[in-house]
Amino acid sequence: MTAPARHLTLPIEGMTCAACTGRVERVLKRVPGVEAVAVNLATGRATLDLAPDNDPVALAEAVEDAGYAVPEAVSEVSVGGMTCAACTGRVERVLTAIPGVRAASANLATGRVSVRHPAGLVPLEAIEAAVREAGYEPRPVAAPTDGAPAAPREAGTLTRDLIVAALLSLPVVVLDMGAHVAGHDLLPGRWSAGIQAVLATLVLAGPGRRFFARGVPGLMRGHPDMNALVALGTGAAYLFSVVATLAPGVLPAGAAHVYFEASVLIVTLILLGRTLEARARGRTGAAIARLVGLAPKTALLLRDGAETEVPAADLRVGDRVRVRPGERLPADGRVVEGTSRVDESMLTGEPVPARKGPGDPVTGGTVNGTGALEVVVERVGADTALAQIVRMVEAAQGAKLPIQAVADRVTARFVPAVLGLALLTFLAWFALAPAPSLGDALVHAVAVLIIACPCAMGLATPTSIMVGTGRAAERGVLFRSGQALQALEAVRVVAFDKTGTLTEGRPSLTDLIPAPGQDPEAVLAAAAALEARSEHPIARAIVAAAAERGLALPPVTDFAAVPGHGITGRAGGRAIAVGAARHLAGLDLAGLTPHAEALAAQGRSPVYVALDGVPAAVLAVSDPIKPGAAAAVRALADQGLTIALVTGDDRRTAEGVARTLGIATVRAEVLPAGKRDAVRALRDQYGPVAFVGDGINDAPALAEADTGLALGTGTDVAVESADVLLMAGDPATVAEALRLSRAVMRNIRQNLFWAFAYNVALIPVAAGALRAFGGPSLSPILAAGAMALSSVFVLGNALRLRRA
Repeated sequence: MTAPARHLTLPIEGMTCAACTGRVERVLKRVPGVEAVAVNLATGRATLDLAPDNDPVALAEAVEDAGYAVPEAVSEVSVGGMTCAACTGRVERVLTAIPGVRAASANLATGRVSVRHPAGLVPLEAIEAAVREAGYEPRPVAAPTDGAPAAPREAGTLTRDLIVAALLSLPVVVLDMGAHVAGHDLLPGRWSAGIQAVLATLVLAGPGRRFFARGVPGLMRGHPDMNALVALGTGAAYLFSVVATLAPGVLPAGAAHVYFEASVLIVTLILLGRTLEARARGRTGAAIARLVGLAPKTALLLRDGAETEVPAADLRVGDRVRVRPGERLPADGRVVEGTSRVDESMLTGEPVPARKGPGDPVTGGTVNGTGALEVVVERVGADTALAQIVRMVEAAQGAKLPIQAVADRVTARFVPAVLGLALLTFLAWFALAPAPSLGDALVHAVAVLIIACPCAMGLATPTSIMVGTGRAAERGVLFRSGQALQALEAVRVVAFDKTGTLTEGRPSLTDLIPAPGQDPEAVLAAAAALEARSEHPIARAIVAAAAERGLALPPVTDFAAVPGHGITGRAGGRAIAVGAARHLAGLDLAGLTPHAEALAAQGRSPVYVALDGVPAAVLAVSDPIKPGAAAAVRALADQGLTIALVTGDDRRTAEGVARTLGIATVRAEVLPAGKRDAVRALRDQYGPVAFVGDGINDAPALAEADTGLALGTGTDVAVESADVLLMAGDPATVAEALRLSRAVMRNIRQNLFWAFAYNVALIPVAAGALRAFGGPSLSPILAAGAMALSSVFVLGNALRLRRA
């Protein structure tokens, strides 16, 4: 029976008219296997039926060839059963083999996989089917607030199995080791071996079943993982012991020894390691759990003059809520009544509560102080700042850094290489060791299988990222991606914007010097009328000064803004221009220029005003330097970094601020595109650049920089253009972000070194290299303990970052 056609819905970007929809329909219809094409301009989507054997990638290619685009989507799936780096590599390979998938990234620490593909072309069912085919169990990704975290649940299951394995293994160890201590069997030989066989069977069939259930299928498919190594090692020791117990005559003379204690202790020790690992992984995600826990469960809804306690999840935009002293705000909103101080340290890391009154924005999850507030809800659910922070931290924690590529390449071939080494070890000992050599050959081969686990390699990078980005979030530093962590470590120069970044961004008018014959109040009213249309901090200062003097502002027409230059328009029947000297090019500013230069030398920002094409006045605006700016610059300089100031302000003003802060490199009077060029020039001169800004005009520089850092108090455009978000709006957090980045990358390198060095050093010991020269050998039991210790060591080292 023929499989039914797939019904697909594709979002299409770039369509603007009916001609666009017609073109998209035509190109899609020409793709083989496509039927029933319909393109909707209003929704920006195309629906069609595709024959089951046809490649969906051809659809995206056809749309792109026509000049439009199918946007990229990211699907996330939680994957059960991944235990080592070989598992993550296997999952990534099967997912990238799905037609349409552009990239897949599996994270051992989070137990998730992210799949990038054209939107609408790769259904979630196909991803889940591929995961199952690889031998793992796909699960839907739960919301951060849904149920208990996966790591604690896994730790509970492992703890139960560990206790069962330990209780069953104890008699086996007593019977085996007791015979060595006492010099004779504690029970008759057949009885002792029989009891050990029964208990070992219970251990391997019960708590140890997971290794065989996951390892054997992978081995049969030709994709062995850590479970396969354990299954082979414990299975070989168990089966050899069973044969030695039930049919010793089939073995060479003197070789009929039992190794039940090795098989059960390997299972017990590996379960111990995994239990400790699961608990540690739970602590690596503690930052997200704490963030999620900040959101209150209930809210006091005000309706018709009455208070009603409702679940916070039921709030809607426009609802009015009351927040009593000491309570957490249930959603993002704006204060409409009452005054208080709100502790926003969960967002900014700043311990001093912020004063809030009518008209001030507040954020869900922050803590109200001693006053009562009434708040109108503006954002709920996934749109709140807290939810966005959680998503940002999760995205960073799930990222795969470039440094991990080396580990991935090694682990892709690691397990097959270990199987080959174990076989070679067995053959070498069996052929070269003195008879009876079968027992020695088996013991050393099992030790190689058990010691060479790639778990530590798989955990080395993601656990450090999880802990590091979580700690950074607690300090008000949000990394948009894991890659930003690595890129920030490499920067050699930090370039700052001035206004709103190093200064308060709340300038005030300090001077108004009119040209001869000009009325200062008329000039100020005209300038303020135009500046009232602008969002620039200097504009707000001029408007505020006019309001303080009670000046009436004439209506404005023909308003136009020239970024980096100034503004023009008509007000009160006069043509007005306000801005920098370059904005008034062609006018004779000679009478005002000396005043402007003197004001700029004092660190003030001069602004020229022209009325009807005649220079009318120079205004001066002063923007106070932020209290922590000088300390921030010193802290960065102490780290050996070059500090630069890149601003569109007047050069004399910029140099005055730079002198105050101790910044030697200044790029002033640059337009937004010029800031981007300044970043490129700094990179060519010094190396990788981090740019710190907060305004719309900083967006090109933030995007151009190797790492862009935006202050959380800045504009949405700046925030979206940046790689790192500094929630506090304090330049001092730049140095903190750099220190955190370096601490995380140092931690990752330590983990990778340990993971690789451990295997390089101990595999030859497990193979018996030292014993061949009269030294000691490594038993399978010690190999299991060392293997478990390697993963626990890596996790413990990563957890040190919680104190960074």
